[in-house]
Amino acid sequence: MNRLTFKQQIGNTASVVWDIIVIGGGATGLGVAMDAAQRGYRTLLLEQSDFAKGTSSRSTKLVHGGVRYLAQGDVGLVKEALHERGLLLANAPHLAHDQEFIIPYYKWWQGPFYGIGLKVYDLLSGRLSLGPSKVIGRNAVIKALPAIRRDKLKGGIVYHDGQFDDARLAINIAQTAAEQGAVLLNYFKVIGLDKDNAGKIAGVHAQDEETGERYQLSARSVINATGVFADEVLQMDEPGARPTIRPSQGVHIVLDASFLDSTSALMIPKTADGRVLFALPWHGKVLVGTTDTPLNAHSLEPQALEAEISFILETAAGYLIKAPTRADVLSVYAGLRPLAAPQKETDSTKEISRSHKIIIADSGLITITGGKWTTFRKMAEDTVDTAITTGGLPAVPCGTETLHIHGYTTAISMAPLDVYGSDAVEITELIEARPELKAQLHSRLPYIKAQVIWAVEHEMARTVDDVLSRRLRALLLDAHAAIDMAPEVAAIMAAELGKDKDWEQEQVKIFAAIAAHYLLPVSVPVNNQQ
Repeated sequence: MNRLTFKQQIGNTASVVWDIIVIGGGATGLGVAMDAAQRGYRTLLLEQSDFAKGTSSRSTKLVHGGVRYLAQGDVGLVKEALHERGLLLANAPHLAHDQEFIIPYYKWWQGPFYGIGLKVYDLLSGRLSLGPSKVIGRNAVIKALPAIRRDKLKGGIVYHDGQFDDARLAINIAQTAAEQGAVLLNYFKVIGLDKDNAGKIAGVHAQDEETGERYQLSARSVINATGVFADEVLQMDEPGARPTIRPSQGVHIVLDASFLDSTSALMIPKTADGRVLFALPWHGKVLVGTTDTPLNAHSLEPQALEAEISFILETAAGYLIKAPTRADVLSVYAGLRPLAAPQKETDSTKEISRSHKIIIADSGLITITGGKWTTFRKMAEDTVDTAITTGGLPAVPCGTETLHIHGYTTAISMAPLDVYGSDAVEITELIEARPELKAQLHSRLPYIKAQVIWAVEHEMARTVDDVLSRRLRALLLDAHAAIDMAPEVAAIMAAELGKDKDWEQEQVKIFAAIAAHYLLPVSVPVNNQQ
């Protein structure tokens, strides 16, 4: 993918008519662009910041049906998600894989209670099952999870779900869309909607955030796939429109691998306030989360609340021999879920739909809301089907169920190149041609200089944050190490992008400000606890 090449393709005239313009470059928007391009429609995607900058790079890293949703009786959602889980693991094996989970139980009745529920979960996955769940004894739990609290431990239930790298998958979906003919532009903000004399959507007005250039772009169908920002686009269409999104914040902390000391993940099915909490191995660290806090505002850089951090640490301490403290947290990150707003006022996100919803405005603007990463492909299929009808496009069936995602391979390389799939061959060739690029960027993380070059040349990374947050996952894994890496990454990028020393220094400054939100002070003043 090359941003300059893509810009040259959009032109600066309304005479070029796209079949579909997608607003938003997160999981949903990228999925829509991939689906539309695969069907042969002339497709343009515009993202105001970087691909997956918001919610789509800040998930729990699970490809799952949702055990919690099964407990709430939403069988249809769980069945759909389990089907999509199976498709994603088949189409992107370099990024999505089977992960074993263990639910420990400390009361005798919990074994059969959770065991029966997970057998239903197994059945709903059908032919795409990752393996049967089973009840195991106390000793087997301790062997699999040596860090688990043992007092009163009775046994555990083993089940299987999927795990993935969300931001890396987003980039690969963008590359897949591009290979199918889509044009995708990051740092390209939609600033208005264009309508014809009848008040119907005819395109968008957009601005290149890097240069300030403005464009009028025409389209037969415009799709609003902006997640928590969906209402902002709806306000462009109809000022004063009723909100469709109720954002919910999820927070995760990242710890050293020793706190779990296992390749299996720990699932806590019911915390003190009825939530589900996970502790799972990911890229050599342990992610613990998530919270579920309803919010009334949203941001590209949401911040963890002190109450959320305390909740995670206290809950983890109840299940792990080695209780984590604030000083042990390598990074903390927050993400917003774009939940479809309820019909009545509520402060409980349990009452807000996780299912996706498609809204067709009187103007013809299509908005896709709700959903989750696991079902991105199905959400895209339904959205493009809608665009065919409303935009008068020739009907073409969806073909993404069997479409391999860019990087597809079953021959996985060693870290840190494992996440690149088939692209690892070309990165290895780059290293062979320039051996200095094999140098590690930081002693605590496996990333190397060649990955920065690759991110700029092939993955449209434009800023240090793009590289250290999403092309590499350094900021999420170890915030202090990421800050240390920033000057060298900025220098490498400047050489590739033709930027000067002032740009380097400004990038390091901007990244340090972003990274500060991922760091925890060891102690917190009492008046900052809320």
